[in-house]
Amino acid sequence: MIVVPAHMGRMNKLALLTRLQQLGTASRADLAKSLGLSQPTCGKIVQELLRSGVLEELSEPVSSLAGGAPLRPRRKLGRPGVLLRLNCSRVRFLAIQLDVTHTSLARLSLGFTGADAWETSVPTGHSAAEWGRNLALAARALPMPELWGVLISVPGLLDPARGRVLYSPNLHWTETVDLRAVAERIWRAPVVLMQEEQALALGHRQVYPERDNFLLVDFGQGVGGAVLVYGKLQVNPLPVSGELGHTPVAGNGRRCGCGAVGCLETLASLRGLLQSFAEAVPHRPRTWAALCEHVRRQGLEPWLTRTLDATADIIAGALNILGLQQVVLTGILTELPSCVVEYLTGRICQGALWARFGEVHVETAPRHRAAGLVAAGIENLVLNRLREDSTDTVRLAP
Repeated sequence: MIVVPAHMGRMNKLALLTRLQQLGTASRADLAKSLGLSQPTCGKIVQELLRSGVLEELSEPVSSLAGGAPLRPRRKLGRPGVLLRLNCSRVRFLAIQLDVTHTSLARLSLGFTGADAWETSVPTGHSAAEWGRNLALAARALPMPELWGVLISVPGLLDPARGRVLYSPNLHWTETVDLRAVAERIWRAPVVLMQEEQALALGHRQVYPERDNFLLVDFGQGVGGAVLVYGKLQVNPLPVSGELGHTPVAGNGRRCGCGAVGCLETLASLRGLLQSFAEAVPHRPRTWAALCEHVRRQGLEPWLTRTLDATADIIAGALNILGLQQVVLTGILTELPSCVVEYLTGRICQGALWARFGEVHVETAPRHRAAGLVAAGIENLVLNRLREDSTDTVRLAP
């Protein structure tokens, strides 16, 4: 492949923005050193991004951040470096989480890396028309005069090239709708769709940049996963990745929304856990709070360990196939008493080959889907709006 100057310029900008996402703050000199760029080239890119409103300078001088880790403050000769960061002062993106029952929205800056904290939520509805009407109501409550793009996380199988949902077991109406067109009519801005579990994995990477290789498994309305290898989302020939929830479990007779019988999702999702709880303890209210309190008092009972055993076997099998040793658990399972994750971790290690002569790490984390959406927005929207001509700059907004 021949790399033309314009393409090289875009790569350098993306590398610099990615590095700043990971570091949080850095000086021009530190960015140039860590990226292997000359200081004039790095300075030119920084100036363009500052004029475009993508970056901002802080008034405080910085000590060196070489190698991605802050060094101890030390006296430096000459003019101290000025701290740079992705622009946190202005809201630029609208992030939307499309879920089975509710759709959540939040206005975010380019520098956002926090845990999910949605500003408002509306019912998802049962059709595109209903979803669009509810989004229009939410738009009035969240005014955005300088919107650069709308970022939507969607469940199911997503064709990223066409921006269409191919299959969604729990939201079948999304398969026949152009979700981007619905959002574009409301906000008159470019729209990026991202598969929800991949957004979670990308967000985890942005918040914890030292995590390069992991399998993320999320438990909620369904059970999904995403794979990050060498800091990049795994790319497959087909738009199928991390669908752990639709792996069949022997002896499980529950019918799944995908049409199959026995999927793990019917056991380890919110609905599945509540159903098992109601069957095992019929005299208790069928609520998540009641389930958590029951486990806290009674510990691990057979109805729960059977689900955890099946979950662990499937996760361990995925680790053996993918060649990974790091598992990140997010979602409702992490809200249960610690004995649940401890038991699940032990069972995963029993089934993972690497644990026989190495270490397998299982950690829990809050959801960072919004941070993943921002990262996708920077790559897909911000860079496309910046002119590659080194002598000119496009102003994205005042």
